[in-house]
Amino acid sequence: MSFSQHLVLWLHVAFVVFTIGPVTLAIMSTPRYIRQRDVRIVRYLARITFVFTLGSLGVLIAGMALASMLHEASKPWVIVSATLFLVAVVLLVLIVRDQRKAIKALEESAAESAATAATLEAAEPVAADPSAAGPGQAGATAVATAGGTVQLATVERGRIAMIGGVVSLIWLVILVLMIWQF
Repeated sequence: MSFSQHLVLWLHVAFVVFTIGPVTLAIMSTPRYIRQRDVRIVRYLARITFVFTLGSLGVLIAGMALASMLHEASKPWVIVSATLFLVAVVLLVLIVRDQRKAIKALEESAAESAATAATLEAAEPVAADPSAAGPGQAGATAVATAGGTVQLATVERGRIAMIGGVVSLIWLVILVLMIWQF
């Protein structure tokens, strides 16, 4: 291998180490923080996923450049690896979409909970008649409304975990293809 081929190979490996690892970690951490309803961390993980998804395109670019330099771009394992990589990138875009939906649902749930707390505080001194609709009933209605947004976040959490597992499996298949050929 020439110096330029070694340089592109090291660039390819550096992109793999510094983009694929962090994006996988961010994806796998997201469901935990959705479950904990920590919007701030989920927002941060969504940003990390988006940035490193864009950065992971460098893996594909450097890999294809190296394959063409080595005259291996038409080999089936390179084509399969590139195709799987593009599928993984599309799945990462879907994960970013789901993370944003979960953030929106968690923010709405937090806003509804805050509104419910304010309603309960305001309604407590007013309710003098025990047979009238008390704050407990208003709270139950608000909790049922907030439950819909929490349910949406739970659905997104499951989808992120499932697609993240598929993406990780794709990374492993590509790794096996790379090691098997070199």
